[in-house]
Amino acid sequence: MKPTDMPKEGAEMTEETEHMIEKNCAKEPENVASAGDAKEMRVVVLTGFGGLNKLRVTKKPMPDPLEGEVKIRVKACGLNFVDLMVRQGNIDNPPKTPLVPGFECSGIVEAMGDNTTGFEIGDRVMAFVNYNAWAEVVCTPLDLVYKIPDDMTFTEAAAFSMNFVAAYMMLFEVANLREGMSVLVHSAGGGVGQAVAQLCSTVPNVTVFGTASPFKHEAIKDSVTHLFDRNIDYVPEVKKISPEGVDIVLDCLCGENTGKGLGLLKPLGTYILYGSSSMVTGETKSFFSFAKSWWQVEKVNPIKLYEENKVMAGFSLLNLLFKQGGCSQVKNAVHKLFSLYNEKKIKPRVDSLWALEEVILYLLGDK
Repeated sequence: MKPTDMPKEGAEMTEETEHMIEKNCAKEPENVASAGDAKEMRVVVLTGFGGLNKLRVTKKPMPDPLEGEVKIRVKACGLNFVDLMVRQGNIDNPPKTPLVPGFECSGIVEAMGDNTTGFEIGDRVMAFVNYNAWAEVVCTPLDLVYKIPDDMTFTEAAAFSMNFVAAYMMLFEVANLREGMSVLVHSAGGGVGQAVAQLCSTVPNVTVFGTASPFKHEAIKDSVTHLFDRNIDYVPEVKKISPEGVDIVLDCLCGENTGKGLGLLKPLGTYILYGSSSMVTGETKSFFSFAKSWWQVEKVNPIKLYEENKVMAGFSLLNLLFKQGGCSQVKNAVHKLFSLYNEKKIKPRVDSLWALEEVILYLLGDK
């Protein structure tokens, strides 16, 4: 499942798959009771770094929850750009293969380890996982699991965690978004970009400038105030509309536009680098793009930041969760986001849904 904008041409297949998932979920009490007897589960395994031919659907032993862990029967898992980077091995200190990809999922609590409180078997939850989410069952620490609202579907929950938490923390925790501010977000058609636009709409009089590839414009044109082709020079266009610049720039392009973004910032504005999509081109690593992007980042002059009263920051949700002990900050963000969801102010958008059987057919080349 890919949590980005939904193309019209996949609507019929998506509806069929969603119906199948909902039908299976309706039988969940029976499934939960019988699932515990299973010795194996199906998983998607990355056998080596590279293209789609490195992915396999296979079986692995069913995990048991350790102390402080929750065992979840997965109903949906997310596919984000970081998963593409992992598949290609284009991340710092990549793990050894074979591995099961995936960092977010939703499902039903099936069992709990010792000293685990706050959940009951059968609870509907979403969770962060340090890999292994692309499986029928996952086990993850208690602090990374959240009960989802009654009205939230499993597919929405799987599209919610990475995108909306990252967007919320960048806007409100790092940049301190307030009424009347302006935000420039790159890749406005992606999962995080769309979450940013929705969250900005919850604050009065926020102007959102977005860049995206032309083929995504029709789907997202109503979610941002001003939309530009990412392949053109957007700086003069932004300045025509807002001569003084913008308050916040969210850059997922690995510093490709750092100079432009900093040049557009107002005094006391915040530039946040949170991704590295320009590091990858097609099925291979683009080292030229990588070098070009980081050359731009390294040219940032701290003295100039001081003189111009500008802030440059970075944000990595996965590092915050798995390396820096940020579970409590993330939990606070999730609770605030659930309140916004219950108030019907935000709602995840899902690009497409694929059942595991469909993934198998796709990998075998039958689709």
